[in-house]
This record gives sequence, C-alpha cells and structure tokens, in this order.
Amino acid sequence: MAEILTDEIDFSEYLRETDAKSKVKPASAWMLELIDRLKNPDQTKKVFLPWEKCKAVFQFRPGEVTLWAGQNGHGKTQVVSQVVLSLMGQGERCVVASFEMKPATTLQRFSRMYAQTNPYSPEYQSDAGVDALTDLYREFGEWSDGRLWLYDQTGTVSADRVLGMARYCAKELKIGHVVIDSLMKCVQGEDDYNGQKEFVDELTALARDNQIHIHLIHHTRKPQNENHVPDKYDNKGSGAITDLVDNVMMVWRNKGKEDDWKKLGFKSNRQTEPDAQILCRKQRNGEDEPTIALWFDRDSQQYKGDPSDALHFFPNWPHRPSC
Repeated sequence: MAEILTDEIDFSEYLRETDAKSKVKPASAWMLELIDRLKNPDQTKKVFLPWEKCKAVFQFRPGEVTLWAGQNGHGKTQVVSQVVLSLMGQGERCVVASFEMKPATTLQRFSRMYAQTNPYSPEYQSDAGVDALTDLYREFGEWSDGRLWLYDQTGTVSADRVLGMARYCAKELKIGHVVIDSLMKCVQGEDDYNGQKEFVDELTALARDNQIHIHLIHHTRKPQNENHVPDKYDNKGSGAITDLVDNVMMVWRNKGKEDDWKKLGFKSNRQTEPDAQILCRKQRNGEDEPTIALWFDRDSQQYKGDPSDALHFFPNWPHRPSC
C-alpha cells in the first residue's frame, strides 16, 4: 500500500535545508561571471551629478537610495532641485513629492534655475519684462513635459501612500528618479525609530525591485551652532536610516563666510571659500566619498562647481551654454 503524506508532517525543517543547499555555493561558482565583467564592461547608462568635476567620483545607479541630509536652511532642497534638473537634461524621468512646499512653489524654483535669472530683478517688473520671463517659463514647461512630474500633496502623509505613489510612478510612468521631501513627513514622530527603519527598508526594496533611484531628503539634529560641519551621525532619528541607504550626501552651507561678508564686505578674507559643500559620507557601490565644493549664484539660485564656471544650461549634457 502506498504511504500517504498528510499535513500533520512538519516539512519546515526540510524546506529550510533545501533553501540553504540551493543558495550556499562555492565562491568559484561566480568566477565565470566575474571574468565576463572584465571582458564585457558594464554598459549601463551612467547618470551623474550636475557638475562635470564630479563625473569620476559619484554616479546615480538604478536600484539605490540616496539620503540628502543637512541642517534647516542649509540648502538641501535647493541642491536636490538642481540635481533633478540635471537628471532631466541627462534624459531621466523624475517625480518630486514635496510635502513641505506646494507644487507651484516647487515649480517656481525649477523655473528660476532653468531661466538662469532672478524674476524679482528690476528689468522684469515692466510689461516687456514680464513677457520675456513668461516666454522663458513656457519654454521650461514645454521642455519639462515627459521629464518631470510633481506629486500634489503637502503636509504629513502616510508611509504606505508614499510607497504606493513611488510604485505607481515606476510601473505606470516609467519614472527613474523619485524625490521624497522629507522623511519626517512620512513617519509619525521623530522618536518612531521602528517606523523610520521600516519605511526606509521598504524604500530600498522598492528601488531595488523596480530598478529606480530614490532621493530621500532628511534633517539633521540641531547643532550647537550653524558653522558645524555635519556628519552622517548627526542625522535625526534611527541610525538604521544611514545603514540602510546606499548613499549619504550631507549638504552644508558656509554661514561663516556669509556672516563675514555681511560684516566686512569686500574686506573679508574668506571670499575664496566655497559657499556650500556636499559631503559624501557613504557610497556603497562606488570607490570614492568625495567632498564637493560649490559656489552659489543668487540670481539663478544655481550652484556652480567653480566660481568661474558658466551657469548650467540644463537641456544640454554636459550643461554648457548652447551657443
């Protein structure tokens, strides 16, 4: 008589054993893949920061999460806005979910950077000036179609809704870069460490499974003074946040230089210092953790990689002027 197998038998031990046997292999099993990488270098499209000097030291890779962190008022969102415009100029599709600014405010920032000018300057206060600026903004609107989406939601939002939005953008709109501003708007309470860990863990899985890049903006703890140069250990909340993400970019604004200029003007001896820095404090799949010096142009609100650099013309890559 045939032996009957019933659900009363505990198969769990054998399931675990089979799973281990199928996944634990000698290292040599991957040797052919390693050799193939030597003969056939990675042909995946490279995506870079806006500044040409950064091409050799940092890349945005599909399937990763980048944390952009810094003190309040130190330009995190400003820097990420310029990064988004650069990504668009490199042929990437982006969505910005800002829970701290209304879409029109976000779009105004993008338009000003794109137009390379200050809309509040005297030359734009006449009818002719308004018409000229309107043409520039319409040009940006046409260029951004098919490249930029904004999520219309401000204030606190549930983590599940944010994750759903990101999945929708990845699957339905084929968007490659998702910006979330900011982490603390998606998790209830700064001391909800488990909630923060779970949300960031879900983001890393979502990025990996859909091969998109997620940009997560985050705040650091309040320092003793604004001249403090931040490190990844200054980030608010759970330490798991920096552990889980692939890249950590700390944004620092040189308030000391600004204060010295306000006090001494052209007599200040700090004018050659950068206006801001991006301090890469983690790049899991890269070889460098660069510190990137930047100079701020107040009219366009763009950051430049060198004081002598031209402003970025975003439709081109590299973002050199079209003429």
